[in-house]
Amino acid sequence: MKRLIVAAIAALAPVWALSQILVGQTAGFTGLAASGVKEITDGAKLWLDAVNAKGGVNGQKIELVSLDDKFDPALAAANARQLIEEKHVVALFLNRGTPHTEAILPLLEQHAVPLVAPSSGAMVLHQPVKKHVFNVRAPYQREAEKAVTHLRALGITRIAVVHADDSFGEDGLEGASKGFYRAGFAPAIAIKVDRTRPDYKAVVQTVEKSGVQAVVWIASGTAVVDGIKSLRSAQSGLQVVTLSNNASSGFIRGLGEAGAGVMVTQVFPSERAVAYAMVRDAAALAKEKKLELSPAMLEGYAGAKVLVEALRRAGPNPTRAKVQAALEGLQKFDLGGMEISYAPDDHTGMEYSELSIIGVDGKFKR
Repeated sequence: MKRLIVAAIAALAPVWALSQILVGQTAGFTGLAASGVKEITDGAKLWLDAVNAKGGVNGQKIELVSLDDKFDPALAAANARQLIEEKHVVALFLNRGTPHTEAILPLLEQHAVPLVAPSSGAMVLHQPVKKHVFNVRAPYQREAEKAVTHLRALGITRIAVVHADDSFGEDGLEGASKGFYRAGFAPAIAIKVDRTRPDYKAVVQTVEKSGVQAVVWIASGTAVVDGIKSLRSAQSGLQVVTLSNNASSGFIRGLGEAGAGVMVTQVFPSERAVAYAMVRDAAALAKEKKLELSPAMLEGYAGAKVLVEALRRAGPNPTRAKVQAALEGLQKFDLGGMEISYAPDDHTGMEYSELSIIGVDGKFKR
């Protein structure tokens, strides 16, 4: 009898109350950026899990379908196609990497699928505006420019730029060049390195011969970790600066003793800046899961806040078109002490950026 009652109730319930909202993610859960991808996804799940625990959005729970692209742009495109055409996700979310996002762009246009919070600050995702891309974090160029101007303020004028030989590296180099221009001098040397197989010995030798005082290293995850370790193994005490794609606890762990003094640009407030409600709330949710909040987790958390709000505004049975419209209408949405807005000619979201340094205790200091 009990089973019959349950079945009867289920039959009377509206379809949307029993369904889930499918959101797709392709990212390098293995590969060069694996530690950062894990952290940023953990951060997103802090909010997604909290929302689902309270019944979801408009009575529907959100299911994040995550596929590993091994940080390979071609596989990222294949995964995105599978998520869009086979899984029928209403949106893509929190993918990682500049060339990877570029590989996905044609699919977004073809299927009119919104992409929320790509974990890439590439200018190509900001200007000209991509109709279906809704950024949450600041552009890499702003970070790279800030890094160079900060070094100049410290009296450092002989600076090398080491950058990956892909669109991310070129984008970061362009931002650094703007910083050099504003500071009134040029980089001492710019070194392009293979994205997947860097020749660290050659890089270190070139850097040492150039007589520079600092290195701005624009690459991903383990490529930068191994590069910095190679510098330190050569007894080089050069100041190293890298971008926010490496702002993760996993990056610090990878560096070990070589991490102290390395500067990392940041695109969100400190994970200890409790004056921000967003930070307080994320820290509390992380504590419940016995996780330590990191900058990468904050990026994922902020992205999830935007995604959930768009799904809420899209109403029951959200479609791609409804989510797109909801995002386009998002104005002055409070993430918790930080506002985000979109307009037809501006899908940047926020432009917050600052610098941090890794302390001897293995923590980011602001």
